[in-house]
Amino acid sequence: MRHIYSVTDINECRDLWERLIPKDQISNLWEVRDCFQRHYRHRTRFIVADDKGNISGFLPLSWNEETSSYMYFPGETWEGKTWLEQNHLAINDIATFKALLIRVPGTYYLRYIQPTESMMGSQSTIDEIGYYFLPPVYDYDISNYYAAFSGKSRKRLLHELETFESRSHEIVINHKPDFETMVSMNLQRYGELSYFSDARFIASFRDLLELLVERKYIRLVTVRIEGKIAAIDMGCIYNGTYTLLAGGTNLEFPGIAKFINMHHMKFACEQHFDKVDFLCGDFNWKTLFHLTPRPLYLLTGQGKATTIRERIINGLIEQPQIGFAAWSENRV
Repeated sequence: MRHIYSVTDINECRDLWERLIPKDQISNLWEVRDCFQRHYRHRTRFIVADDKGNISGFLPLSWNEETSSYMYFPGETWEGKTWLEQNHLAINDIATFKALLIRVPGTYYLRYIQPTESMMGSQSTIDEIGYYFLPPVYDYDISNYYAAFSGKSRKRLLHELETFESRSHEIVINHKPDFETMVSMNLQRYGELSYFSDARFIASFRDLLELLVERKYIRLVTVRIEGKIAAIDMGCIYNGTYTLLAGGTNLEFPGIAKFINMHHMKFACEQHFDKVDFLCGDFNWKTLFHLTPRPLYLLTGQGKATTIRERIINGLIEQPQIGFAAWSENRV
């Protein structure tokens, strides 16, 4: 018989996460998520389905007061939407999946969900499209990648790259102080639309930088053109994947983003990485560069099977001024 329960203690939540979420990608590491949790400090509610002692489903949620909804842990938001991608659902089957969603005590808004068979037939829709560069497809040879373009497009791309390669330039790796310059350039370019316009996000990213440096996953790339910083990208290397997390460009160097992106792709070929993850984002260059699309999904809805007691504990409604026995098991 299936038993569904909630866990709210952060230490117990961590134990569940470590047991049930695979460590196959950087965003699945608890320590990465905790970089954001310690600054956003949303209340956790991990919903678990237990079938005769075996866990068959797991929804790691955080209650976001700003949006009045549950989000995928840790619920870090920018413009009302979470940022961390590749969110994993550890759920065995469709029935368990639906049972867990029903038991969410309120509205849920779960972004960037990796597709699984248990989601089929659910209310999931495509959220955004992320993009990979796959070095094995080109036999780890960047010249094979260039050959995939039409002659005209290839000539134009190589010409744009040459405008920077022909100038005095330098690639600097892992110069930590450049992180703050990257943040400043990002803010200068995007203003309030920048993730870094939220102090919590900057603090989380600083912690993430320290974690990646400590684990030796970091790859902070700075491009200098004639002595000036032209572009900086913060990436990391984990389990055969090179993930680009954030970046900034100097407005004095139009087109420099293509140059630094090609550097990442060449490096990935040289190192025989499985893939380069350029994350989601509607930027035309990703399709023009023949990157491989990967859809991530959105789950939205309203849980139903909750008790008044659960809603009060979660802070969704105020406790009525009557005795505990009178309200604790009433259904809503």
